[in-house]
Amino acid sequence: MPYPANYRYTREHEWISLDGTIGTIGITDYAQNSLGDIVYVDVPKVGDSVTANATFGSVESVKAVSDLFSPVSGKVTAINEALKTEPDKINAAPHETWIIKVELSNPAEFNSLLDAAAYEKFISEETGS
Repeated sequence: MPYPANYRYTREHEWISLDGTIGTIGITDYAQNSLGDIVYVDVPKVGDSVTANATFGSVESVKAVSDLFSPVSGKVTAINEALKTEPDKINAAPHETWIIKVELSNPAEFNSLLDAAAYEKFISEETGS
């Protein structure tokens, strides 16, 4: 699956798209594929603060529980309520299914993240393929 070129990526396999100062965050196809069937998503509340490179929640799959790391710092403006009852939407469409939206406190953080080509290179180095 190609990684959207307009997104930025973390080495922990989160993606973020930017619309003005609002970042939309989810997990990559590589992450959901590694996790297997996702059964639960734990997220912060609207109004909570998140910090770049710090944990903001977790994803539970049939295989394991994995922490979610925020690619940027800011305040949570929305959570994807549909994931409470349909967490498997992430498996079906990882690059279209967002988890949280954040108003960035430091938009420069977005530019320091991996672009699609760098992320794909990172994955191939990590998997040896």
